[in-house]
Amino acid sequence: MLSETSTTVRAPDTVFALSRQGVRTVHCGGTAPAPAGRPRDLLRHELGSASKTFTGLLLAGLVAEGKLSYEDRAADLLAPGRPVHPHLGAVTLRHLITHTSGLPALPPAFYPQALPRWSTAPYAGFPAERVVESFLAARPRRAPGTRWRYSNFAVSVLGHALTAATRTPWEPLLHRRLFAPLGLDGTSACPGRESVDATGHRRDGTPVPPLDIGGFAGAGAVRSTPHDLLTFLEAHLAAPAEAAGPLAAALDEVRRPVLRRGPTHAHTHSLTWFVHPTPLGPAYFHAGATQGQQAFIGFRPATGTAVAALCTRRVRLSGDPFVPTAYALLTGEA
Repeated sequence: MLSETSTTVRAPDTVFALSRQGVRTVHCGGTAPAPAGRPRDLLRHELGSASKTFTGLLLAGLVAEGKLSYEDRAADLLAPGRPVHPHLGAVTLRHLITHTSGLPALPPAFYPQALPRWSTAPYAGFPAERVVESFLAARPRRAPGTRWRYSNFAVSVLGHALTAATRTPWEPLLHRRLFAPLGLDGTSACPGRESVDATGHRRDGTPVPPLDIGGFAGAGAVRSTPHDLLTFLEAHLAAPAEAAGPLAAALDEVRRPVLRRGPTHAHTHSLTWFVHPTPLGPAYFHAGATQGQQAFIGFRPATGTAVAALCTRRVRLSGDPFVPTAYALLTGEA
């Protein structure tokens, strides 16, 4: 099945990694020659928006330890005492991670600097201070909690709020509280050496430079190997008592449904995961894409299944088989 799946997605490099009841199978392929020096399944891949699952778990861990509350207001953490728009002042950490803050997908000021380099490095010219300032100056049309709208802006603001609250930069914060406790030795939130990181490609096959996420680290900075991703997902599958020490409560928390959306409200969301019903229980998943790579990660507790799928080519605008193929592998529909 994995071999057939990898041929469906044509990319310079593909990795489909499956864990079923703790037994792992990894299949690598691609239209390009295998990278020299390191196998595809040992390279770190850009996760894009799938990084948000790490940000949400980090928040849940800090709340479980009593260091923060989901109802803490982001503006109070980032700029105590500064006057802001009433709707903005009411935005909590829970609103930011669940995409109910009322913020747009990206700050309006982001686009003028991003458009000239949209296909290469759109985030590079928008550093952390501009993300925070854009948030503090925002005037949301709707009160938080009244509408779901997917927002890289919101989760990036959450990342800055967590660094402010803990007085710890983003990479060390993730390493100390997530990567090290879970044993994710091949995972990072910053670029590494060329021999360590997978190389992304445009649709025509030309390489693209490593992702420079600018001030949006909380929404998309994580890079990880397929094996580390299975370890991360298997931690979510474990019973709370079996999970990793202080993260046990957080891993349990991020599986709880927190909202429903859509015409029939059939699809739910946990704190960090999209959740779809299947005949064999709910499937939790998140996808992500950067200028030259795509990722899909998911797990289904009822069957003890985890899937990490990665490929090194630019996402297509429509009809792309990558996410449907990975999703079908997770839900048993492949």
